[in-house]
Amino acid sequence: MVIGMAAFTEYENHDAVGLAALVASGETTPRELLEAAIERVEARNGTVNAVTNRLYDFARDAIADGLPDGPLKGVPYLLKDLSASLAGCPTTRGCKFFEDVVPAEDSEHVKRLKRAGVVIFGRTNTCELGLSLTCEPQLHGPTKNPWDQTRISGGSSGGAAAAVGARMLPAAHASDGFGSIRAPAACCGLVGLKPTRGRNTMAPYLGEGLSGLATEHAVTLSVRDSAAFLDATCGPGAGDPYSAAAPNRPFLDEAGADPGGLRIAYTLRAPNGAAVEAEARRVLEETARLAEDLGHRVEEADPDIDGGVVVPTFLTLMAANTAVNLSSHPSAGRAASEDEVERITWLSAKMGERVGAADFVRATQTMHRLGRQMAAFHRGCDILLTPGLGTGTAVKLGWLDMTMDDLDEYWRRVFDFSPFTVWFNLTGQPAIVLPIGTSADGLPVAVQAVAPYGDEATLFRFAAQLEAARPWFDRRPPIAGGTG
Repeated sequence: MVIGMAAFTEYENHDAVGLAALVASGETTPRELLEAAIERVEARNGTVNAVTNRLYDFARDAIADGLPDGPLKGVPYLLKDLSASLAGCPTTRGCKFFEDVVPAEDSEHVKRLKRAGVVIFGRTNTCELGLSLTCEPQLHGPTKNPWDQTRISGGSSGGAAAAVGARMLPAAHASDGFGSIRAPAACCGLVGLKPTRGRNTMAPYLGEGLSGLATEHAVTLSVRDSAAFLDATCGPGAGDPYSAAAPNRPFLDEAGADPGGLRIAYTLRAPNGAAVEAEARRVLEETARLAEDLGHRVEEADPDIDGGVVVPTFLTLMAANTAVNLSSHPSAGRAASEDEVERITWLSAKMGERVGAADFVRATQTMHRLGRQMAAFHRGCDILLTPGLGTGTAVKLGWLDMTMDDLDEYWRRVFDFSPFTVWFNLTGQPAIVLPIGTSADGLPVAVQAVAPYGDEATLFRFAAQLEAARPWFDRRPPIAGGTG
């Protein structure tokens, strides 16, 4: 069903950079944009269950108080309910154990978003503690894919991706510890960048997320929006243990700049040996041919890495972190009980309790070794292309089931679905998912492009070139007036 909208009918024809330009020129106002976004949430959220906490009055008050004259002034924005702390607003992390946690201050990421002029008007659904690549928490219920409500929207940033995919807004906050920006972007037909490790600070609450695996950013409709939001948030925070080197110029300047002739490799070999379905294979090979047509040197090449250690190394770090996360409630100061978390969360924490100090150090050293191996590969390669998802399209709701008793089977399913994402959380490289393809039944199919550590600039130049050659902005799901 196509849902008609009354106010500011041009709202969905612009990305975030475009909306900010309309505000700057006086063609619209932040209040008009906010009301257009609210109208769409109210009309469409019942179908996909993306927004779990509405902060409409908070947003209206922020506009009334006067927004900073930042580069994204007036753009409506939603925060994922996992990180990005907002003072006075509960951050449930999709978990009963944490549902009453209310941070006392904004995170540095949120402070920077506010300085850029965005208007925060709600929080989006996430799986429990971000431990899945689907968004089906028992606390808030499942988020459904705007293209097909029988399928997942991806996770853990599934609420963010469903909201943007349903065209409630052009961009939303997201985070990624093993694919949680990129898998939802691939499922919902969006651009999803995982920035370089240390590019965005996690101050003041954390030095690093998930032992360096996790980072915050956004899911967006366009490449230039991803660049603009990274410009707004990147850079070290006070007390950071490390940070990525500063870019030579704004990332927004890179989106649309000539990438020159790049050395591009593509691979269909997943580190864990997972199968790559036909649609994913087809779209990757089509993208490789397109890159060649655009003047790049393209070859199929499998990076020489210890692929067999990728998933086990992640599982060790994930499990240890989960055990720590459940060991103490931020305000109550007590550990979680078994009935306060989902089964997979509990089993992952129990696994973490068995991880010894030496195991943890070995996992960290293995992570760093993988980074060295990929750095060596990139001496002869500017960009690596992989499938976005092993399955090509989003899987059905219920398959990545966090209530199941078999922990090994659960994680096997996760990394059969998305075998190429966690690889680059371990190496720390920037990786972007692009919705360049479409399946036979009209669903988004994505590719992933990966650049050397710290080189988002090349990634944005190449991604914007692909976007110009094969535009995707006007593809819309039925809920937003498209044909699917």
